[in-house]
Amino acid sequence: MQTFKAFFTCLLMGGAICASCSKPISNTINVTPHPESVSVYSGSVDIAGASFKMDKSFGECAKTAVEAFEKNLASSSACMSGEGGTKVLVKMDKALEPEEYSIDAKCHKISIKASSDNGVLYALETLKQLLPVSIYTGNQCEDKWELPQMRISDKPRFGYRGLMIDVARHFFTVEEIKGYIDLMAIHKLNRLHWHLTDDQGWRIEIKKYPQLTEKSSIRQQTLVGHNRYSQEYDGTPYGEGMWYSQEQIKEVVEYAASKGISVVPEIDLPGHMVAALHCFPELGCTGGPYKVRERWGVADEVLCAGNEATYTFLEGVLEEVCELFPYEYLHIGGDECPKKNWEACEKCQAKIKELGLKDGEEFSAEHYLQSYVTKRISDFLAQKGKKIIGWDEIIEGEVPEGATVMSWRGVKGGVTASALGFDVIMAPQTHLYFDRYQSADTDNEPLAHGGCSPLDHVYGFEPISEDMTAEQEAHIIGVQANVWTEYILDNKHLEYMLLPRLAALSEIQWCQKGDKDWDRFILGTKKLYEIYDELGCNYATHNK
Repeated sequence: MQTFKAFFTCLLMGGAICASCSKPISNTINVTPHPESVSVYSGSVDIAGASFKMDKSFGECAKTAVEAFEKNLASSSACMSGEGGTKVLVKMDKALEPEEYSIDAKCHKISIKASSDNGVLYALETLKQLLPVSIYTGNQCEDKWELPQMRISDKPRFGYRGLMIDVARHFFTVEEIKGYIDLMAIHKLNRLHWHLTDDQGWRIEIKKYPQLTEKSSIRQQTLVGHNRYSQEYDGTPYGEGMWYSQEQIKEVVEYAASKGISVVPEIDLPGHMVAALHCFPELGCTGGPYKVRERWGVADEVLCAGNEATYTFLEGVLEEVCELFPYEYLHIGGDECPKKNWEACEKCQAKIKELGLKDGEEFSAEHYLQSYVTKRISDFLAQKGKKIIGWDEIIEGEVPEGATVMSWRGVKGGVTASALGFDVIMAPQTHLYFDRYQSADTDNEPLAHGGCSPLDHVYGFEPISEDMTAEQEAHIIGVQANVWTEYILDNKHLEYMLLPRLAALSEIQWCQKGDKDWDRFILGTKKLYEIYDELGCNYATHNK
């Protein structure tokens, strides 16, 4: 009798059997990254004309996102004649983990639960991917605005889910960076690593040193073709006006925050500093002259580690950088710093002697000199409330306490760092460098750095090595892909190199190892391709 009453109640409420009264018909939906737990029931929920109500305990970020979702939904479904009446309740549930969320959609009610603004953002993104793609633009009418009756419980595998954009080699406008952030949000990434300085250009305003954007942002010409074989240059200066004012930096940081994304700036040191040395030659071991580099690769010219003026300069730069970026981490590079000039530099050798540094079995005294630079900068940033991230070269010597290692030369550096007790972000060039070709048919691909990382190769990456201990596993805090732009000339080219590999990255970062499924993933990307088309993105179609 009770079962009959429950069934009859559901019929009265929605004209169909509600999720609470039926058995699941599926455990998958076309959403990327795929949620941790999904139960789909027969029937649907009409969301056209839905009303939204959320707990006041959420922040402005969640409130703004809910309002935008409701507005886009109303705009896209304006021509619908649905019954409406569906209520969407966004509730605070402090029992959930920081980025965890749940969705319960049945009859005329959708309940979203989260313990943070980011949890709300991810729940909304899941719903958007299940709706007609015009929800992203609000520029069309659609036949149906329905969601399946379903229950979802979801949370990410890794807390740090990053993507790096290099703007030193080729510059991208504020609006283009915002578009990059929008794509990250669709795929539930939460860290933008912004590579702002390098040998080929300085892209961030430092008011104490205006020369950096007046002169160090401009190279007199740029290599044409690939660095390995070309000696041809275009003869055209590049970079005038191509830098971000501090107000523009704040604008990007604020926009990213509205999407649940924290920005990690990178000021690469003590190598990759030729652009700065162009303006301040006294900070180099040889005194120059230096010029902003016109080709790619690694330069022997690096900051002089034995010159106290070097540290005055770096602290002046980093003090302003710290004020612009509220996130606790700051990337200091540390990669590809040749020791050739240090070996011949009287000041560097004097510093080595002063510090009592010696050659070891594995590393030279000059390697330990770089460790001194890293620790000194780390200590300075700690006074500003910041922690450092460095490329895996920073483990060649001594790693300062509290540093996080970004493993790019494969995973070996990350494995070593985790064994030493340091947090690690896996970003191996073998799988997650998106400046590599998307196909082995390179003749029909845009010029790339080299190597090939097709979609299935990216998807197959596993951040946790089988021989890691449980303690080491706990130190793998995240995964990141990197987009270096030596050969990426404009935004459409950037989108092509990024998509759809960003989708594969998102599942590596979000899904538990056992939840990944290539066939299910490929099915889910079909909806992503529709979204990319709606947004006017350029993407590779090898797996479409």
